[in-house]
Amino acid sequence: MLDLQSLLGPQGAVIAVATLAAISIGGIIYALFQPVLSGAKRRDARMQVIASRSQSIEVRKKAKDGDRRRKSVQDQLKEFEERQRKKQAKTSRASLNERIEQAGLAWEMKHFVYFSIASGVVVFILGLIVAPNLWLALAFAFVGAFGLPRWYVGFKRKRRFDRFLEELPSAVDIIVRGVKAGLPLGDCIKIVAKEAAEPVASEFRKIVETQVMGVSLTDAVSRLPQRVPVAEANFFAIVVSIQQKSGGGLSEALGNLSKVLRGRKSMKRKITALSAEAKSSAMIIGSLPFVVSGLLYMIAPDYISLLFERTAGHFIIAGGLFWMFCGIMVMRNMINFDF
Repeated sequence: MLDLQSLLGPQGAVIAVATLAAISIGGIIYALFQPVLSGAKRRDARMQVIASRSQSIEVRKKAKDGDRRRKSVQDQLKEFEERQRKKQAKTSRASLNERIEQAGLAWEMKHFVYFSIASGVVVFILGLIVAPNLWLALAFAFVGAFGLPRWYVGFKRKRRFDRFLEELPSAVDIIVRGVKAGLPLGDCIKIVAKEAAEPVASEFRKIVETQVMGVSLTDAVSRLPQRVPVAEANFFAIVVSIQQKSGGGLSEALGNLSKVLRGRKSMKRKITALSAEAKSSAMIIGSLPFVVSGLLYMIAPDYISLLFERTAGHFIIAGGLFWMFCGIMVMRNMINFDF
């Protein structure tokens, strides 16, 4: 073996050992950190991410088409909701003729006027029989002529809407089965117009008649919420409008709509059952003053007639009716649920 100290000298031997040690340490460091310094790990990780992605051109195209279609549907939905909001604002200020039509009454304005006059006369006569006071009878006649006919129209209108909501899910199911069988949407609507129960059949018949006049199916269906201003009819119009403009599975969309409609109907029934006790209590409390007054009039007419014969009694009756009205309105807002 060669002696480095004798070969290179003392100083050269120290330099040689230090150089070899530095090279060894550098080699060890390079071996340990070379993958990190060269970016090999980052490259391998990125290659794995890229490999995990679908490189199919068709898949990428479908994804882009799906994003484009989703954005288009969202834009159309916003536009349709804005248009329906304006229509509902107009519907909330519906004229008397529109309310009569929505109630399903084949009346003209003259028929409503005749009914109002007859109602006012009948209530005026009943007021004279019950309380022989001209001013009180005139007050009853005013209520009978202007309040009772409008209440009747509102009652018929609400009951017709309830029947419509009861039958609409079944009508949507008929359309779903027809679309799955390969029938066009227009033919399915004609089947509903012939086979469904009223008032759904008459409303879908109006859609068919509107199409016969040359109106597109989307526009014909979009007029349904104007005639029946309920949320469920608006949902149906939105689904049909979006499907006609953007395409997609109509049977699946209407099937989901049918589930939503049945869920809302079930929730409404639960709310009705839970609020039945409160409504009964409100009716009993509201009718109790009139029942007690009638019983007192039968038992002691001289005692209760002071309220109708004297001015102070008139003020007492007016004040009592006013506070009863306030209490009934408060109870009505407590037991009525809007969903």
